[in-house]
Amino acid sequence: MRPTAVVTVAVAVMSGALAAQEHKTVPKDSVRVSIPGCTKGMIFTAGPRTQDEPGSVDVPEGMHFRMNGPKNMMAEIKAHEGSTIEITGLTKKGQYKPDGVGIGGGVRIMPGPGPSGGLAGNAGVSQLFIDVEGWRPVAGVCPSR
Repeated sequence: MRPTAVVTVAVAVMSGALAAQEHKTVPKDSVRVSIPGCTKGMIFTAGPRTQDEPGSVDVPEGMHFRMNGPKNMMAEIKAHEGSTIEITGLTKKGQYKPDGVGIGGGVRIMPGPGPSGGLAGNAGVSQLFIDVEGWRPVAGVCPSR
């Protein structure tokens, strides 16, 4: 009788560990992405793609995301600031669609402000967000500024 109880407890513990590894479902207006890059504070900057670390979507190099996540995970990521990491998380579909025409090396050509004067810049630009679900260190060096 006692070995049966031990086996039952072992199966329950193992199935609980497997359930904890499952990702939450992705909302219809969002997509799960894995992006290599660097962090500074709560801002993540997408890095270049390599053959062995391609990432899961085509986010242009240099694009900035504001990270949201559990406090302890954000503290772990902050401890690795200056090292290249890959974050996995949820972001809204289409929010990182680049403007203009890409000419290579992370450089894009796009129209400037009109001749009407006033302030330069695009008032319609908003901050891009990513809800971080996990991260891991990857090979590479972050540029220092």
